[in-house]
Amino acid sequence: MNDKYDAYVEAAVGKYRDLMYEQLERADRIKSVKEFTDYDKLDKLVIGVCGGDGIGPTITAAAEKILRALLAVDINKGKIEIRTIDGLTIENRIACGKAIPDDVMEELYKCHVILKGPTTTPHAGDGLPNIESANVMMRKKLDLFANVRPVKVPAQGIDWTFFRENTEGSYAVGSKGVNVSDELAVDFCITTTEGTERIARLAYEFARKNGKKRVSVVTKANVIKTTDGKFLNICKKIGEEYPEITTDEWFIDIMTAKLVDEKRRRDFEVFILPNLYGDIITDEAAEFQGGVGTAGSANIGKRYAMFEAIHGSAPRMVEEGRAKYADPCSMLRATAMLLSHIGKQDEADRLTKALDFCMLEDKRLVITGRDTGATCEQYAEYVRENLK
Repeated sequence: MNDKYDAYVEAAVGKYRDLMYEQLERADRIKSVKEFTDYDKLDKLVIGVCGGDGIGPTITAAAEKILRALLAVDINKGKIEIRTIDGLTIENRIACGKAIPDDVMEELYKCHVILKGPTTTPHAGDGLPNIESANVMMRKKLDLFANVRPVKVPAQGIDWTFFRENTEGSYAVGSKGVNVSDELAVDFCITTTEGTERIARLAYEFARKNGKKRVSVVTKANVIKTTDGKFLNICKKIGEEYPEITTDEWFIDIMTAKLVDEKRRRDFEVFILPNLYGDIITDEAAEFQGGVGTAGSANIGKRYAMFEAIHGSAPRMVEEGRAKYADPCSMLRATAMLLSHIGKQDEADRLTKALDFCMLEDKRLVITGRDTGATCEQYAEYVRENLK
């Protein structure tokens, strides 16, 4: 033992102890919610629209107009209510000193489903206070454990659906690492049995319902043996309940390579990944479809669900006066996923087909992010005109 380390270690152990109690309580808590919300049994479905900041309000407003058009009948009958929720801007979050201000969180709790614009997360060196990501906080508070991202490029034989665990892994306590000393910093990676079982089962159920024959579990279990090893073993155990589906396992580094292998990538269908790997690889996958501006994202929990664009808030576009030229396509893809999730598959299909036509076939209008292309509002209207 080295006496000079004692003070450092004791302080770090105290923080670690508090963190372990917090995570043990969380593990018990997530097991208590058994069933998914049945939207058909609700007297009224409440959809919250939260613009975020940066280009978020611009692209979210465009998506809300189309959402209201597609759900007009149910809105008029009082079966669906769409609520605008403000206050998730970086300025307001800094003023409150919280990732999500309390009054905003209370409004989010009153919704069943949320359509959310991108939000700015402060990072080291930007001069802003160290406030946790609003996305990460929302996923924790609403227990949105599954981040689902589809990527389709028919011409290249790509039809992938990623199930990224959303509340654990390296992101679970990302703001609670410990600076043990000036020389040593430690972060933590969290894996629970319930947290892994529920993401795995959701992925396999999706595969079974959609006729998929392969589920690929992606980890780094050869090196990160405890947490990634637990994640892999639980996924494989759940996979045994679905004998018609082949389960294979991949390490994250080789999987990033195989996705660019034109021959091999056609074999993949459904993926299950821990949080960090899923974040990275889904952005890579989106590039095949045209970039992160073209892909939507679903965040699914048992009581709540949130849908969002997968790109950031693009503060530079705002600073340069180009927010009105922001691309709404990722937000509109997320809107289609929301419609599908609440059982409005016909409306979801109409929006998806209109997007495919406008983006891939007609191309009468294009988004460039500048005055050389259409504005966000013009492009959204172009999509709306092609709803069939």
